[in-house]
Amino acid sequence: MKNILITLSLVLILSNTIQSQDDFSSLQNLIKKENLLNTVTLVSSKEFDGRLAGSDGFNRASEFMAGEFSKLGLKPLRSDSYFQHLTVEYNKIDSPVVFNLWQEGDVKEYEIGKDFICRGFSGSGNLKSNVVFCGYGFSDNESGYDDYKEINVKGKIVIVFKQSPHWTIDKKGWTKTLPREKSIVAANHGAKGILFVSLPNADKPQPLIGSILHGEGEQLLDFPQLQISIETADDLLAGTGYTLHEVQSKIDSLEKPFSFNLHSKVQVEVTAHYNKSALTQNVVGMIEGTDSLLRNEFIVIGGHLDHVGSQGNLVLFPGANDNASGSAGVLEIARAFVNGKIKTKRSVIFVLFASEEQGLFGSKFFVENPPVPLKSITAMLNLDCVGYGDSIQVGNGKSSPYLWQIARGLDKDFTKMMIENTWNGGGADAAPFHEKGIPALYFVTKNSYAHLHLPTDKVETLNGDLYERTVNLAFLTAVKTANGVYKRETVQP
Repeated sequence: MKNILITLSLVLILSNTIQSQDDFSSLQNLIKKENLLNTVTLVSSKEFDGRLAGSDGFNRASEFMAGEFSKLGLKPLRSDSYFQHLTVEYNKIDSPVVFNLWQEGDVKEYEIGKDFICRGFSGSGNLKSNVVFCGYGFSDNESGYDDYKEINVKGKIVIVFKQSPHWTIDKKGWTKTLPREKSIVAANHGAKGILFVSLPNADKPQPLIGSILHGEGEQLLDFPQLQISIETADDLLAGTGYTLHEVQSKIDSLEKPFSFNLHSKVQVEVTAHYNKSALTQNVVGMIEGTDSLLRNEFIVIGGHLDHVGSQGNLVLFPGANDNASGSAGVLEIARAFVNGKIKTKRSVIFVLFASEEQGLFGSKFFVENPPVPLKSITAMLNLDCVGYGDSIQVGNGKSSPYLWQIARGLDKDFTKMMIENTWNGGGADAAPFHEKGIPALYFVTKNSYAHLHLPTDKVETLNGDLYERTVNLAFLTAVKTANGVYKRETVQP
């Protein structure tokens, strides 16, 4: 009976159409891939230095987007400014950055971006020290699992697996799993630096990525933190009788620590500039609705503008797909509303979030400090990684099924690239809205992450036709929901 009622409700909602299919057909040429790709080219360029939230590069990107909002005549929501300010941790990796291996009198110099990369919140330091392998880098008094129990790491550099094992030793699972947390554990045991390496036995071991997702705790200002390649790790293990593959297999099969001294000595030099409370900003603008009542309800269209920056003036993470593509999509949808002279009953808010990469901080700040009452936000549409892949995926459909059905119906009529698979719980910058009970959809492309957080995430890799269709689907969904067709549903858990 419940399913029948839901189905009938869907039919009623979707049949109460403000625009006919012919009306929506007239909107098809407003989203242009040329404009999208031009914006991505600029936003992912060296001028914006990888758009790390808190950096000059991100500020320049914010100012550019605010300027575009102004050209379109979007209304600022606060004090005649498009900026909604917040503070975040910020860490700039500068030159010099060095990683060398001393082994049996020979020195091997490694290349940043190819053999190693700095963790985004690495501390500074210039160390030359012996290396100790410490498994997964855990030291848990409660469970008794301790990779440091029978090994002395004082004054040394440790190497640990970056990820957690697939097995657990109690029902609680693993804690202190993120790089900052594992670094603090190592430092508390006397280590002076840490090297992370991906699990070699994984189906697809993680490559050397730029990342600022770091975990809880205070910044270790004088504690260098690198991620090294599996091949580089095997260089360090030379002479021990083990390869990294064999070490992981041994630990995983026994489900016990296996830590040991290496015969290697390495030099690690990192130059980092840390600011615990760097000023950054969301960029927010609005088009007011035309209905005397519904204009006080809002559709939020958002995507994060930030990425993970650059390192040592040697490695740039352009972030074309992640998420210059989504940011350009938000801007292009705003252009379509304005240039198409589209009038909607509800008001539409356009927002470019800061600091998604560090932990959704921009979108969390938005919902905790909303420029409009949260209860008046009818729906949120998030665009993230929408330019690379092979089809359209719209997430959070299990939590907001009526909203998802609107997108699905528009895809069947127009874009014809949306797959059925979806999920619940929000995802990325849709998650904070979902957690506040606001219906949300997460527009993303399927198989979107081949270049995720890599220097290869460039505009040349994007699929222009798919990109245009994905943004067009988000645009059509926005028009339909903003015109009163959709009434805010109860969000499913």
